[in-house]
Amino acid sequence: MCLGIPGQIIEIVDDINHIAKVEVSGVRRNVNIGVVRDEGIAPGDWVLIHVGFAMSKLDEHEAAETLKLLYGMDAAYTDELNMLYGSEIE
Repeated sequence: MCLGIPGQIIEIVDDINHIAKVEVSGVRRNVNIGVVRDEGIAPGDWVLIHVGFAMSKLDEHEAAETLKLLYGMDAAYTDELNMLYGSEIE
């Protein structure tokens, strides 16, 4: 199963290559924000992440509701987190 996980942008680490440091479930990872860059992405914003790429921008309420739902999915959520942790972008 493929899931998107909400993460909060901590900082833009490479503006030219569209890389941001994002916190996902307590872990910080670099992700590619190129797809959502035109949506005015900045530190503090929430994005939906799948395998190291931000796929869409979320508001804080959407992020909280999505995380609540994902926590209830147990194994599927854990599997998606494992894929994210293994997809380090430098």
